[in-house]
Amino acid sequence: MLKQRVLTAAFLVPLVVAGVFYLPFPAFVAAIAVVTLIGLWEWTQFVSASSRLLTFIIPAAALALSLFALPFDAMALGHVRLPPFAVAATGAAWWLFATVLVLAFPRSGSYWTHSKLLRLVFGLLTMLPFMWSVLLLRAADYQFSTYYGAKLVLLVFVLVWCADSGAYFAGKKFGKHKMAPAVSPNKTLEGLLGGLAAAVGVTWLGAYALELHFANLGVLLAIAVVTALASVLGDLAESMFKRVAGVKDSGNLLPGHGGILDRIDSLTAAFPVFTVLYFAFAN
Repeated sequence: MLKQRVLTAAFLVPLVVAGVFYLPFPAFVAAIAVVTLIGLWEWTQFVSASSRLLTFIIPAAALALSLFALPFDAMALGHVRLPPFAVAATGAAWWLFATVLVLAFPRSGSYWTHSKLLRLVFGLLTMLPFMWSVLLLRAADYQFSTYYGAKLVLLVFVLVWCADSGAYFAGKKFGKHKMAPAVSPNKTLEGLLGGLAAAVGVTWLGAYALELHFANLGVLLAIAVVTALASVLGDLAESMFKRVAGVKDSGNLLPGHGGILDRIDSLTAAFPVFTVLYFAFAN
């Protein structure tokens, strides 16, 4: 299993980085839309509906409608940010609410576990803001530099990857106090602190190396901390939904890793939060 995970990651990471930097913007939109669509399909098993295919019609239609209603070319996203930004802000607000659901689980489950509609809405609030947040960041300052937004997207990826790795190693070495035992028994507060430290350090260095502009160092570090916290929440939230649905992995598309959602759960929370904070405070 470990060998499969390493090989899959070794293949995916360069592919993702190359896609972020070298795909033409329309192709990048298409790629993110496909990832979102697969994530929405995997989410249907969390709904526990009698037919996943019929359940999938609603989120697929919502994705298509968002692409029809909102501008998705680079120049338009770079100049007309309000409607897509509102979608990203909705996602950030959803993760604030999801924090309550996770921390209060299993008591919070009595309000939503029996509602298929609510669980479907949770999926839309997870995936659509993720997609539009990635697109907004990729289009940032596109009229001045076609690669500036790509560096922002890369920074979020690296921040989340390092937060996950830091949490894993710190938790393994020092972990004693459970963070959310009802949702994910293996996650500890010590691991969380290790993940935050790794995320802050790599964001500081990454922003400098990539020549990314933030209002000041305090804003940069604050965004890093909040984004890293959000990434942990995304992981915990998916664990909660999988626990309720009685499934181990969201899918089997990625050998050794499970499904798409299993790999991007932290990112689905991190991107909307980072995007909102970046456009609100970084400039």
